[in-house]
Amino acid sequence: MDTAKLFMAAALLLAGVAGYYYFAAQPLLYSVLGILGATALASAFALTSAPGKAFLAFARESRIELSRVIWPAKRETWQATLLVVGMVFLVGVLLWIFDMILVWGIRLITEQGG
Repeated sequence: MDTAKLFMAAALLLAGVAGYYYFAAQPLLYSVLGILGATALASAFALTSAPGKAFLAFARESRIELSRVIWPAKRETWQATLLVVGMVFLVGVLLWIFDMILVWGIRLITEQGG
């Protein structure tokens, strides 16, 4: 029965996308509402299956775990961000210099570039 529910969900989603393009001449609001409705129905069908119920249980447990996380302070976040930006800049400059040396060496070996 779960396979039939998942197949029905996929068919509803596909029908919603096809309807979106079929009714493209209609106002955009109706097309968007149609695809949102089809997505909601497809989600309802999919979430009543065994894999859907397992996904919901996983989502609940993930939300509980997120509440246990100790998030960094604003200052720590800024420091880490600036460190990453600085390192990216430094590595970019080093790669640019390395590239320039390789280009110079290849031009020297191949006698191109005057």
